[in-house]
Amino acid sequence: MVSTGGNHLGYPDYRLARVTGYPPDFARRYRERGYWIGQTHTALLESAADAHPDRVAVIDDRRTLTYRQLLDSSRSLAHGFTGLGLDPGARVVVQMPNVGEYLEVVFALFDAGLIPVFALASHGRAEIDDLVTRAEASAYVTVDAFSATRYADIAAAIQTAHQSVAVVVAPLGGSDSPLPDGVIGLDDLRTGTAGSTGRSSSPADIAFLQLSGGTTGVPKLIGRTHDDYLYSVRESARISGLSPESVFGVVLPVSHNFTMSSPGVLGAIHAGARIVMVGSPDAGTVFGAVARHRITHLSAVPPLVAAWLDSPARTAHDVSSLQVLQVGGAKLSRALAERVPDAFGVCLQQVFGMAEGLVNYTRLDDDAETIVDTQGRPISPDDEIRVVGPDGGEVPDGSAGALQTRGPYTIRNYWGGVSPESFTPDGFYITGDIVVRDARGYLRVVGRDKDQINRAGEKIAPEEVENHLLSHPAVRDASVVGVPDDRLGEHIRAYVIPASSAGQELPDEVGIRGYLRERGLAAFKIPDEILVVDEFPTTPVGKVSKNAQRADTSAPAPDAGVDRDTILADVAEKLGLGPAALSGTIPLADTGIDSLALMALLDKWRAQGAAGLDFEELATAETVDDLIAGVLAAHARRGS
Repeated sequence: MVSTGGNHLGYPDYRLARVTGYPPDFARRYRERGYWIGQTHTALLESAADAHPDRVAVIDDRRTLTYRQLLDSSRSLAHGFTGLGLDPGARVVVQMPNVGEYLEVVFALFDAGLIPVFALASHGRAEIDDLVTRAEASAYVTVDAFSATRYADIAAAIQTAHQSVAVVVAPLGGSDSPLPDGVIGLDDLRTGTAGSTGRSSSPADIAFLQLSGGTTGVPKLIGRTHDDYLYSVRESARISGLSPESVFGVVLPVSHNFTMSSPGVLGAIHAGARIVMVGSPDAGTVFGAVARHRITHLSAVPPLVAAWLDSPARTAHDVSSLQVLQVGGAKLSRALAERVPDAFGVCLQQVFGMAEGLVNYTRLDDDAETIVDTQGRPISPDDEIRVVGPDGGEVPDGSAGALQTRGPYTIRNYWGGVSPESFTPDGFYITGDIVVRDARGYLRVVGRDKDQINRAGEKIAPEEVENHLLSHPAVRDASVVGVPDDRLGEHIRAYVIPASSAGQELPDEVGIRGYLRERGLAAFKIPDEILVVDEFPTTPVGKVSKNAQRADTSAPAPDAGVDRDTILADVAEKLGLGPAALSGTIPLADTGIDSLALMALLDKWRAQGAAGLDFEELATAETVDDLIAGVLAAHARRGS
């Protein structure tokens, strides 16, 4: 079996077929309906250069390239890569920061019929070594140094560990050290030849490999074809309002799927827009670039948006050129979403997608409620969406369920073969997202199935609790996770970042819990732990690392002074009695203690470290001694 477009690449047909996996009848339908138009990435750049030869294509801190210069330089490098003896279809790991050379290299590889494998700039030697091995790569391309990272050291390690792999380094001037022996300088591959190599792969072939965005295990390799990916790019550019007059600012890692295609740098090239590579996501750097280059479109992840909103740099620069701020990569809370339009003077566009395919957008002309409350709807009429319950059956609109999808730009397999846990027998990709779909087809993300908390049999979506926390005026950001608990299965841990501009101190655990109760949040959903932190741990692609938060051992130890007598004294004080007047054997109902008093005690004991203690446990205790035993057990769990 071969790929639909005919495989002329230099590796076995079975692998290509297993990666693409579009059944012939689906491939035919996608062509007939105009989704797959037979375009390659090489043709994408050629078309832009023909239409806008003298228009600036890309700017970074060091260089400016027009579309014609970008095409000519990429073709020159393509001949250099073929001169290394790399066969058509060979994989080349690309690890580069947000610089113009990234686009030169990637389009050179496309023209040479090679397959880029997109690593992240934040990857270290171990990740690159693993990626080179799993992709069976023939080459590795990086830079000498950028910011505080010496990529040349990684290059030297890869050259030593993989002696058959060609290692190419682009000199950015960030290092005074010479390149290691045997490492090839990117400039040495610039042959000066402007014509195409003629080796570009066909539209139905694999164009590149990306990494899956999951936060557990080793990221899978995702093979995307020219046809399927560029359909997504073209529609994304249209939906996002990109035009030749647009200026697209690249803040997130350029090799990330969001930054590549939603609409990303490829969408900007399709539109003939200008691309500005921003070297840092720091608010001062970003807003300085917006003012200097008159950037119209930015893409960001929620933690960046939260930081930008609270930064004085937002008002220190002229950001009036901004038209659209896209936010994706993770769920944007309603509280943050509501602040964006007025704070930046932009149209907020929510983006919910995945490197495996499906992309959803709120539309620029959607009403305000849709924009702040949903993550958009799919881009294609042929995006098939299923929202299913635990039994595998579809749930009605308005109900939460697991998202499954298939369509003209969603993969049917990962690189190297079938992943049964990721695909249904009829070809739907199992995304792992828990969503609610409304009658219009808009999706609202409420969590990840693996993130769902199971507390004493009650299922809690972290997003719901996070949204309540984020509505507190003194909370800038919040993240909620489930932590293993011997008694409850899991208890709820909340991390909050205080709002620097709140003008008040962040309330303690007691105050926050009282606030959540006032908002009507169910008692079993109120966090058992609330930790105030300066920042959240993140994954290499900028998402909050909930795995790291679950594994966090920095929570304060239980109060060593808590014992039976102090708890008994607390209860007696609440009843207006002396400790000697209250016996542990008295039935709790006979003490006259009411629910408000129990709630106040619950807050106090939780603040002292009684993890997992809940109101129901206190209220159902038969005697005062039973209540004391429950509190002591909760303290013991916190210390274990």
